[in-house]
Amino acid sequence: MTLLSIENLGISFGGLKAVDNVSFQVKQGEITSVIGPNGAGKTTLFNMISGVYQPSQGRVMLKGEDITGMRPDLLARRGMSRTFQNLQIFQNMSVIENAIAGFHLSERGSVISDLLCLPGSRRRAAKARDNAMQLLEKVGLERAAEREAGSLSYGSLKRLEIARALALQPAVLLLDEPAAGCNAVETDEIDRLIAEVAASGVAILLVEHDMKMVMRISNHIVVLDHGQKLTEGLPAEVSQNPAVIAAYLGADYSEENAHADS
Repeated sequence: MTLLSIENLGISFGGLKAVDNVSFQVKQGEITSVIGPNGAGKTTLFNMISGVYQPSQGRVMLKGEDITGMRPDLLARRGMSRTFQNLQIFQNMSVIENAIAGFHLSERGSVISDLLCLPGSRRRAAKARDNAMQLLEKVGLERAAEREAGSLSYGSLKRLEIARALALQPAVLLLDEPAAGCNAVETDEIDRLIAEVAASGVAILLVEHDMKMVMRISNHIVVLDHGQKLTEGLPAEVSQNPAVIAAYLGADYSEENAHADS
């Protein structure tokens, strides 16, 4: 089932078309990756989908609703969550406090109740902590729950950011370069985590430069070049597409991929 539809989306900055007439779909329980060279428009596309930018043309549909240009907080309430290229972690807070922060949109208590620490407030706090611990277990960080977030490795911080995004129980999760800056072991951990999240029924839209990871976990790949969709298809199709090889993957990748299949 299609949860996210991108229809003829485009945006211009000072007369320059950064993204032009891009369309594709993201289905429930699948990983759709957007790839392309630097400057292809990948992050700009993410920013339009997630409400950071107002598109100049086209529309974004989430579960059949037109959400084009809607504010990020409203999108979160409708089932869309996102991580960013640069970590958005509270470094001086504990790991579990960072995870708890992800539940703020679902809290229904009053300020007065929280200030006076009334029974209802204490119950909500206990429930949020339990839910946060479950998320940390899901991403393999339960043993680090009380540690200061800034003391974690970069790969662990990436997993913590994914955990916080999952606190919103999204139907659609946008991941902007989740493995950037990670070593091979950390990348494998994130790889497995993303696959598990998709298997739970979440539709994932991924931007990532690690092509081995992209080809390994993606169900569908969209290729951008100079703001336009060059092609889309299954990983095997995209990796052998001459236009994609020329624009992005390169002959070396094609030869390596061919040897891996032989």
